[in-house]
Amino acid sequence: MSVDTELAALQAYSCLEACTDDEARIGAAARLILAIYDDFYSQLCEYPHRAQRAFETMDPHASIRISRERLGLYSRYIAEHGPKILAMFPALAAEPRVWDPLDRLFMAMIVDRYDADIAFSFAHSIRRNICRGLWRPVAYSFPQPSKLRAYSMASVHHRLHVRGRVDTELLCTALRVPKFSIPFKDLGRDAQKILERVESLLYVAPNAPPPLALDVVDAGFFRDRSAFIVGRWILADDGMVPFVVALLNSADGIYADAVLHRVSDIHDLFSSALANFHVTTRLYYQTCVFLFSLMPRRPFGHHYSTIGFNHVGKVAILNEITEQVRCGHRLQSSPGAPGTVALGFTFDACSYHLKVIRDQPTSSYKWGAYPGVAAVSDKYRIVHEINRAGSMLDNVMYFNLRLDRDMFDPALLEEICRQAADSVQVDRDWVYFRVLIVQLKIVPLPIYLEAADENAARAAMVSLGRCIRNNAATNIFNKDLDSRNYGVGRYGRVFLFDYDAVEKLTDVKIRTNAGREPGEETVPDWFFEEGVIFLPEELEHGLQLKNSHARRSFREENSDLLSVEYWRGVQQTLLRGEVPELRMYPENAKLVPRQESLSAVVRVDGGWGEGYAVPFHKS
Repeated sequence: MSVDTELAALQAYSCLEACTDDEARIGAAARLILAIYDDFYSQLCEYPHRAQRAFETMDPHASIRISRERLGLYSRYIAEHGPKILAMFPALAAEPRVWDPLDRLFMAMIVDRYDADIAFSFAHSIRRNICRGLWRPVAYSFPQPSKLRAYSMASVHHRLHVRGRVDTELLCTALRVPKFSIPFKDLGRDAQKILERVESLLYVAPNAPPPLALDVVDAGFFRDRSAFIVGRWILADDGMVPFVVALLNSADGIYADAVLHRVSDIHDLFSSALANFHVTTRLYYQTCVFLFSLMPRRPFGHHYSTIGFNHVGKVAILNEITEQVRCGHRLQSSPGAPGTVALGFTFDACSYHLKVIRDQPTSSYKWGAYPGVAAVSDKYRIVHEINRAGSMLDNVMYFNLRLDRDMFDPALLEEICRQAADSVQVDRDWVYFRVLIVQLKIVPLPIYLEAADENAARAAMVSLGRCIRNNAATNIFNKDLDSRNYGVGRYGRVFLFDYDAVEKLTDVKIRTNAGREPGEETVPDWFFEEGVIFLPEELEHGLQLKNSHARRSFREENSDLLSVEYWRGVQQTLLRGEVPELRMYPENAKLVPRQESLSAVVRVDGGWGEGYAVPFHKS
């Protein structure tokens, strides 16, 4: 934490405390919120550099700790300072009118800053904290940037021109971009291997337009044990080819592990189903614009979340939805089977699926006493704050949100009011949500299988097995095995998206009926145990797959998941405090044969394709 910003916040508290009238308190409160925000932002910007040091020192536990701290930093500041400000200025909760002049003062102080959108979101989160329980909605939008702010948006990348033909000198320059404090194992050798891959990609096809330049983001991208160089080849016909180099570290130095160029692989790498990237630049908007050029089908708001600016992403996502509604769309009940605990809604053109938690579950709920809306919402929050292993959709959560009533189909609005009255209020013009959950839209697995041919169905079952293994590797167990809780993304990847039934795998009791004789009538011992009981041999049945080919494929491709040994083995590994290594690129992207780069690694998931939990490393 910066000593200067921390001291400035303390001085601002003293100024507010010394005020004797509300007018003075309003100005002092605006300056205090900005001082607290500056302290927060200085620490937020330090995390990517801490992540780089964790990569350079080969400290995976530090990497996990940094990611966890960064995700919780915003909430921690809001929770700490909201009550303190309220204690000094009670009128902020008792008299809502004082917020109008305070907001005007605060906006004037931040309007020309590059990070004005983050500061705006921060101030309104403070307001939501202070007004908690009073249910006063706060804007999730930000005015257009001022000219000064727009002019401050310098380029985040630099262009390396190709002189004749791509060579190792140009690639060595790109590999040095993150300015590592430790050496490469063999920079020249890495550059040569990358060059061979680039030549096979860009020069083999007859009449292929040659590359004129390589644009490289002037920063390192760090996550878990890996670092990444992110760029794009600019072709003579104005085309563009993604160029991402994955780097690993070893006792002998840094080395290039893979080169990615397929859009589907880039999507998987930057999936919000993984932990956030730490990017060593403060130019977050330009970074998202660059990423959007590589993945134009991915909603822009999710690029912010990918690089750790979740609250800016929340504003962008909401703006995307409201803009589509202005084009004539209305939110309607989601297609497919209704959720047992969550009520979902969307519209065809929308990239997102919205959820509100029911006051009471439907009659198909099977987990005993319903824990309530707050407990279910908390499970969605927990999933947001962990590394989702590439197999769980992220949750964007809005609190005390107000939306225009005209955004909703009347039938949907009637159902929401009936099923979630404790979380939603409606008046003539507005719909107010205590908590609204937003996820990227994917196709529910049963619906996907209805139209899938045998090859696509088998591929989905392979991906489903990886999804279950990856979740297990991060200590997540979905006790509601029903396949309706899983969905298929744009590039065929399977994700878990329903979290009301998730538990820690280490808390689950793995039992079996495998040794019982057919027709045996005695009740098994596990029947009387408390807690969550899981019988692995019942996994296939629990999925309730109606497609017979899919059932057979799941059994053939994932036989280990039906064994007690697999599940107890993962539990024991987790209880020893070992850390799973996650990779998000396929084997054919790698530059080094698996035996050379990972010869000492024992796989957890049995597959090396699109996302996998590979080794566990001891603490």
